[in-house]
Amino acid sequence: MAIHEKSLIEPERLLHHDELVVDGVDVSGHWNTMITPRTLTDYDDDFEAKIQAIPGGENVHRCWQCGSCTNSCTMYAQNVQFNPRYWIYAVRLGLKEEIIKDKDIVWQCVSCNKCTNICPKDVRPEGVMKALAHWMEEEGITDKTPSTIFDEEFTEQIYARGRIEDSHVLMGFYKKTGQSMFQNWLRVFGLRLARHLPVSLGLKFGRNVLMKPRTKSWGRTGEVLQQYVREQKEAAHG
Repeated sequence: MAIHEKSLIEPERLLHHDELVVDGVDVSGHWNTMITPRTLTDYDDDFEAKIQAIPGGENVHRCWQCGSCTNSCTMYAQNVQFNPRYWIYAVRLGLKEEIIKDKDIVWQCVSCNKCTNICPKDVRPEGVMKALAHWMEEEGITDKTPSTIFDEEFTEQIYARGRIEDSHVLMGFYKKTGQSMFQNWLRVFGLRLARHLPVSLGLKFGRNVLMKPRTKSWGRTGEVLQQYVREQKEAAHG
């Protein structure tokens, strides 16, 4: 492998003796360290295709394991357990459990795109990291992130009315994430908006909040759109 990854070996698989002599040779300490073998049988042959079906993971099959992504990674510099090259390797082999072991750090990608810019095969590792995070959310392996909850609230309003009302999206998002609507930044924003907003436009905004307007002739369009999205997801996941 291109990168020294002893840190990825489970501690319980490392065997060593503080004091050991073999055939008259003192091999005490780290000289006698051995790694117990491990046989992997839980391959998922369809896993790579599942990740490719998620936006960002389309090019994961191009990886040739050069290690450029991890060597350039901002997060790897802070935590050597954050390893895009290894996770892409695991995706291609269908080793889901290996990725799930790192579910608490995969999402920490900061989207600096250093990995994507340096990748010689256009794998777009940053996109793969996001695809893995979304996969774990969809499978219930990790909790939904605030950004996912916001996207869902936004989409639900589109389905229902063919348009969004900013205040409704905000209230729905705060309710689902357990946040208070009485936040200081929102109070300041509202006061400044009221101070400079034309009265007629302010009345229109207020009416939209109360009336929840729909796009003209929306009818069953939302239901049809929702069904189409559901079918596309089912097709993508086989």
